[in-house]
Amino acid sequence: MPLTYCKPGEQFQITSLCGGQGFIKRLSEMGIYPGVILKVIANSGKGPVIVGLDDTRIGLGQGMAGKIMVKPLNIKEGVR
Repeated sequence: MPLTYCKPGEQFQITSLCGGQGFIKRLSEMGIYPGVILKVIANSGKGPVIVGLDDTRIGLGQGMAGKIMVKPLNIKEGVR
């Protein structure tokens, strides 16, 4: 499912990136690539999707977030 459908507070693992080489390179430089676990911090359906990656927060536009495919993880808060 696309990252745009994810609710705040949940964790997801990236399964694939659906875009061209430039898109994939840009996300990879931010540390976003298949296999990485993200936590959705904020997603109102409008404006940026804010994700947490380790101790970093990254804002992604709805267009970018829609090209990031993820699967939900059943990880409790604070446990990895």
